[in-house]
Amino acid sequence: MSDDEARGADTARLPTLEKTPGGGGDGLEQSGSAADYAPTGDDDHSGRRPWSARRVPAALVALVLLGALGLLLYDVAAVRAGRPAMAWRTWLAHQLATRHLDSPWVLAAAAVAVLLGAWLLVLALTPGLRELLPMRRTAPGVRACLDRSAAALVLRDRAMEVAGVQSVRMTVGRRKARARAFAHFRELDEVRSDLDRALGDGLAQLGLAHGLHLTVEVRRPKKG
Repeated sequence: MSDDEARGADTARLPTLEKTPGGGGDGLEQSGSAADYAPTGDDDHSGRRPWSARRVPAALVALVLLGALGLLLYDVAAVRAGRPAMAWRTWLAHQLATRHLDSPWVLAAAAVAVLLGAWLLVLALTPGLRELLPMRRTAPGVRACLDRSAAALVLRDRAMEVAGVQSVRMTVGRRKARARAFAHFRELDEVRSDLDRALGDGLAQLGLAHGLHLTVEVRRPKKG
C-alpha cells in the first residue's frame, strides 16, 4: 500500500458549514421579514448555559469579609490583652447605641445591605454567561456553547452573500436574531426574501439548542 493510500484510509473529511450563494437552496422558506427557526433533528435540545464560576464577585466578597473579620479579631484580641479598643469600633458602638432606626444614615446603610444581598442572591441563583448560546447535545457528557458575537459574524457573512446587499448589521440575542441590511439594487422584497432564506439556513446550521426569532429589515442606503 502506498503512502497516499494509507493517509486516505486514516483520515476523514471534516464537516463544513455549507453556504449557498444568494441565499438559495432547499433551506427554510419564509415570505415575511420575521420568523422562528427552531432546531431540527432527533438530537437533545434541552441544552442549558453552563454555570459561571463567578470568580471576581466571589474573590471580592472573600477579600472584604477576610479583611473585616481579621481587623475585628485583632481588635478583640488587643482588648483582651489590656489595650484600648480601636477608635473605629468605639465610634461604631456609640453610633449603634445612640442613633434611632429612622435615622437617614441607618436607612441608607440598610438599603445598601439589602441591595448587596439581592445582588449576591441573583449571582447565586442564575447561571450567568449570557453571551453564550447553548448548542444541541449530540453526545452524552459533551456540552458546547457558541458565543453570540461569533454567531452574529457567521450570519453576517451569510447575509453579505445575498445579491443586492450592500451592508448588513447583525445582532444576536438570547431569543432573537435581527438583521438590518441596506440594498443598493434589486427590489427590497426580493432581497428580504433571500435574506430570510439565507439567514434561516444559517440559523439551522448553527446547531443551537433553542430556536431564535429572526427579524430582517431591508432599506435603501442614504444618498449623498
